[in-house]
Amino acid sequence: MIPLPVSSRPSSSARALARPLLAEFAGTLLLVAVIVGSGIAAETLSTDPGIRLLANSLATTLGLYAIIVVLQPVSGAHVNPVISAASAGLRLTTWRRALVSLPAQVAGAISGAMLANAMFGLDAVQLGTTPRLTWAHALAEVVATAGLIVVVFTLTRTGRPHLIAPAVAAYIGAAYWFTSSTSFANPAVTIGRMFTDTFTGISPAAGLGFVAAQLVGGACGLGLVVLLTPERTESHRGQQLNQP
Repeated sequence: MIPLPVSSRPSSSARALARPLLAEFAGTLLLVAVIVGSGIAAETLSTDPGIRLLANSLATTLGLYAIIVVLQPVSGAHVNPVISAASAGLRLTTWRRALVSLPAQVAGAISGAMLANAMFGLDAVQLGTTPRLTWAHALAEVVATAGLIVVVFTLTRTGRPHLIAPAVAAYIGAAYWFTSSTSFANPAVTIGRMFTDTFTGISPAAGLGFVAAQLVGGACGLGLVVLLTPERTESHRGQQLNQP
């Protein structure tokens, strides 16, 4: 989910795209597997909703940190279509790269949910039935996604990309608790969570509402980034992130 300079000369070859797209697929798969799998484990081990959410949020925080650190040099570790779109909007990557990343991220998210279901002996293919969508939840998703965009790109544009992994992991861990929606903040992850009827699942109808709120939140966050950091630091000017 994180932009980081990987080359100063973009390439348009299919070979140059293959590795980053594989990283986006694998990273999103692993992220959703962590979210869904830890939710299933928490649901199995405890009947207390607070303990379940604590276990789920802690596992997600740690897993997200590891995914970002490992994949950041390969693809930027966006694992989130909103992050990819915002990166293109800020000219840190190309719109072509953002668009071709979308199917890899969504496919990875769905595969991650199916993998988590299978690892716990459940039907790999299932649809969520939890109706999470209310106006409060939609507002929470706008706030969660906007905050995520601000964290990622304010650090990027002020020359502190090395802080993104811990900052994003900490923010998402906190947002599990301060938002009523438990901070999905990611359209690909939301779609993936439609494919599990467990603790972290969401019904398709509610999931589509969450995605719409996340897109609004992404736009709001992008506007805040531009207002807070109208120009990139000298060390980042002229660099294009996540080729091609």
